[in-house]
Amino acid sequence: MTQPREGDVYNGYHTFMGLKRTTVYADAEDLAIIKEAAGREGIAEAEIIREAIHLAALAKRVWDTPLALPTFRSEGSDADEEARSPLERIWDAKARAYEETKRRPQA
Repeated sequence: MTQPREGDVYNGYHTFMGLKRTTVYADAEDLAIIKEAAGREGIAEAEIIREAIHLAALAKRVWDTPLALPTFRSEGSDADEEARSPLERIWDAKARAYEETKRRPQA
C-alpha cells in the first residue's frame, strides 16, 4: 500500500489518493437519500458521492485496447463446422443428445 502524502485523503478502498475539490449540483431528493445512507452505513456523505463519481468515470472510460470478448457461432453453417475443434464438435454432439433426451416422452 502506498503511504499517504500531505493533502491525500483516505478513500475507503484501503488506498490513499490526492483529491481535487469540485462543485456538483444535485437533486435535493438524491442528496436526502445519500444523507440517509451515509448515516445508516456510518460513513461520510462525501464518500458515497466519491464512489458514485468513480463508478460513473469507469462506465464512461474509453480504453486504449479493445476488450476481448468471446465470439459465438451460429448453427448450421458448413464453414463453421469445419473451423471448429474436435473437442467443440464432441461437446456440441453431447449437448444435442442431452437436449434430445429432454424431448422424448418419459416411460
